[in-house]
Amino acid sequence: MPDELHELRLIVARLTQRVYRLEQAAGVSEAIDAVPPAAPATPAPYAPTEPVAVQPVHPQPPPFADANLESRIGSHWLNRIGIVAVLTGVSLFLKFAFDNNWIGPAGRVSIGLIAGAAVVIWSERFRARGYKAFAYSLKAVGIGTLYLSLWAAFQMYHLIPGEAAFAAMAFVTAFAAALALMEDAQILAAVAIAGGFATPLLLSTGENHEAVLFTYVALLDVATLALVAFRPWMRLLAGSFAGTVILDVGWYGSFYERQFLGLTISFATVLFMIFALAPLFAMRETTRDVAGKSPTILLLPLGNAAAYFLAVYTMLESESPAATAWFAVGLAAIYLLLSWEIKKMGGDMETRTLTLVHIALAVGFLTVAIPLKLDAHWISVGWLAESAVLMWVAYRPPGKRLLKVLAGGALMLGIARLLVLDNFHTAQLALNARFATYLVAIAALGWAIRVMSGNPSETEKQATAIAAILINVLGVLAISLEVRDYFDRQYQTGWLVWKPRSGLYGYRHVNIIRDFVYSAAWMLYGTGLMLVGFWKRSAFLRWQALVLMAITIGKVFLYDAAQLDRAYRIVSFMALGVLLLAISFVYQRDWLKLSGSRTRQPVNGGGSTRT
Repeated sequence: MPDELHELRLIVARLTQRVYRLEQAAGVSEAIDAVPPAAPATPAPYAPTEPVAVQPVHPQPPPFADANLESRIGSHWLNRIGIVAVLTGVSLFLKFAFDNNWIGPAGRVSIGLIAGAAVVIWSERFRARGYKAFAYSLKAVGIGTLYLSLWAAFQMYHLIPGEAAFAAMAFVTAFAAALALMEDAQILAAVAIAGGFATPLLLSTGENHEAVLFTYVALLDVATLALVAFRPWMRLLAGSFAGTVILDVGWYGSFYERQFLGLTISFATVLFMIFALAPLFAMRETTRDVAGKSPTILLLPLGNAAAYFLAVYTMLESESPAATAWFAVGLAAIYLLLSWEIKKMGGDMETRTLTLVHIALAVGFLTVAIPLKLDAHWISVGWLAESAVLMWVAYRPPGKRLLKVLAGGALMLGIARLLVLDNFHTAQLALNARFATYLVAIAALGWAIRVMSGNPSETEKQATAIAAILINVLGVLAISLEVRDYFDRQYQTGWLVWKPRSGLYGYRHVNIIRDFVYSAAWMLYGTGLMLVGFWKRSAFLRWQALVLMAITIGKVFLYDAAQLDRAYRIVSFMALGVLLLAISFVYQRDWLKLSGSRTRQPVNGGGSTRT
């Protein structure tokens, strides 16, 4: 080991000496006193024939920490500020000239058009020399000048008709888009999109031209889709969608009337389908790596679906409420079809995520369609049925986590509405809509337990336990509500209320019977649950039964004992005692072998034993 260590030291020394000589020859560093290597611990047969000097290298100072920031400020921000300053100065000069009538309207527009075109042409010199960012900034300024000049020619000076101004602005938009493709410049494409959507606002005359406006908007959106098909410029889709929504909302607020319903919905559907198909174009193999990592590709379907649904719902709500429900169902079918098409495009993470987003939208619209089509407790029934279907689909192999979450959400929506919002008027015991709805909720929870029971994950185990508890809570609540309403009807009909020679004392008599029935119903339910727990050998069910019995025992001793008449009090305690003794006997017999192997005790003092 010492020889090997010495050999390594010699190798390092020789390398250091060579680097030192190279630095000396290049004049990089000054010579300093050589530091001889440490003497070897033991002589080596391959020791160097000449002394080896070690020349340490002076550490170079670290580069300026903010060099990149400095370069960016100097190359990007200063040039943009300079452009703004020059344009501001020129604008002030031109305004001064215009105010003094040095230049007429036609001359002013001509100066703007010539200056805009000249700036675009001039920018090519900088792009050819490698200053692309500077060149693109100049092009953006020149294109903006062209738009403003055409706006002034139409709106301010009325030098050209609206059709000519529109055609000229459309040409500028197409020219900017072509430049963006040729020079692979997303910033120019963004300028083209912004100018294209600004054109209707710049040329607006306050008149309603719905067909022309939305035909033009649809063409702009298709052009944006074409750009995205060739380049992974996802932000253009976001800009195009924002421009479409702004123009749509602006037109609706100013011009929409009931007579335009059919045409307006038709255009809204066309625009919706353009953006609904956008992910299929964006996720092509040539652009998927970039497009799939952009948040736009996930947020666009959500925004597009919400905007389209709200627009159509706003128009149809007063016309045909039932049609809005079928409209939501149709949207669900569209997004299911789109999810299927996207799924076929590949199995990478981005594609799977986009597929799940579309599935979530489909489920969401189905959930919305239920309250739009149904009313009262049928909404709860619809959500519960939806949760059962989703649960079945989610747990078919391979399991889909998103569908599991959506199924659980639909189930909770149905139960929450049943408990909080649904109002029922019951005319007979048990055979009524409320009790049937509670049975549907219990069945949905039971189905969820069944499909989740085959999954060994901890999350499913916890969800199964919660579902089992909810089943019993709903069961006890459903029975208690039936008891309450039954006796409320007795108050209204007078049956069992007026006792002979007792007058209003009959009301108290009905209350006593009601409280007794509450306790009896709870105890019977707990007994049945205990029996099921013994049958299924489920400690979890038996513990729930014990909790319910404990609540009933507390009610009997703390409330019933003070309120019930002597006869009911006797019956309550005796029935409670018999049931508790019976359950205790079952536990003492240890039919379920809960205590494991029991100690064998001698019988009658003899030597034989029994369990």
